[in-house]
Amino acid sequence: MKLSAALFKLIPTHKFGISRESNTEYTTILLKLEKNGYTGYGEAFPSRRYEHSAETNYSILTGADFSVLDQLTDQFQSLPLQSWLSDTFEHIDSLASGLSAACYDYFGRKWGITAAEFTGSQGLSWPKSSFTIGIDELDIIEQKVREAGAYPLLKIKLGTDQDEEIMGLIRELTDKPLRVDANEGWDREQALERITWLASQNVEFIEQPIPAGNYDDIRWLTERSPLPVIADEDCRHIEDLPDVLSCYDGINIKLVKCGGITPALQMIHTAKTFGKSIMLGCMVESSAGIAPAAVLGGLVDYLDLDGNLLLSNDPFDGPRAEKGRFPEFTAPGMGVSETTDIEWETLYQT
Repeated sequence: MKLSAALFKLIPTHKFGISRESNTEYTTILLKLEKNGYTGYGEAFPSRRYEHSAETNYSILTGADFSVLDQLTDQFQSLPLQSWLSDTFEHIDSLASGLSAACYDYFGRKWGITAAEFTGSQGLSWPKSSFTIGIDELDIIEQKVREAGAYPLLKIKLGTDQDEEIMGLIRELTDKPLRVDANEGWDREQALERITWLASQNVEFIEQPIPAGNYDDIRWLTERSPLPVIADEDCRHIEDLPDVLSCYDGINIKLVKCGGITPALQMIHTAKTFGKSIMLGCMVESSAGIAPAAVLGGLVDYLDLDGNLLLSNDPFDGPRAEKGRFPEFTAPGMGVSETTDIEWETLYQT
């Protein structure tokens, strides 16, 4: 087995802003696993809210002993693999997610089947994916909306003092269905007031309106909200679900937050048992990061997998929700291939 990694700077086409931060570049970790003539790719995009920087995570990655991973890739063992990843990387979920994606990709290519086939979603109907309009100056927001003309669903980032101006501008430009993500930007009363107004604006649901951890407040809000309320920052691991499912209408699962495909599948099935809606979300990731979430798309109600569409320098070719729709998965594994010269560093080789 040969395992390689690289630090890589992803550049969004436009500055990407949410209620608590705005960025013009992101450093991520790319991963490549090679064995028996087959290659699997992954991406470990760190969430700045929960984890160290990519550089710190990379130093942790380079110090790991991958001899057990070599043994675990002799045959597909999803739960032992996940347990080893969690123990090895001290619950740094982006590293676990990226390495598990590389393993799923590798086994799909080795077996000659799509990753969607052995995650149980092949042949199901994929919902349309939204395209995100980040917080920015109003003239730039207008430009973004016009550039997103081919996408049938827009996700609007709010949670600022300009929420009404942003929504007013967008409604002047389009009558498309919208989804709103406040990224914890409101308090309880403010959230109810704004959601009540947004209900008249052809908005489908509201994502994480108030700061995470305030379960009594979100329960109060959900009981009064005219729109469904979806957990994002409140929903990280399967251990969060008892609290989250008691007070939200649905959950947003991000692989880099929960640790990868295997725990995401556990969360999907748990939420379904409780009759909650499920969305798969992403960070501003490359196609190597979007692919492992995309192959689960037939199992959920909503998709927000547009990170690679927001980039000016995606180093991979892979699944893309062009015009909001993912194509049928036909390539073995994740369907990801390199399109850019990447400075790979070998971390382990036998």
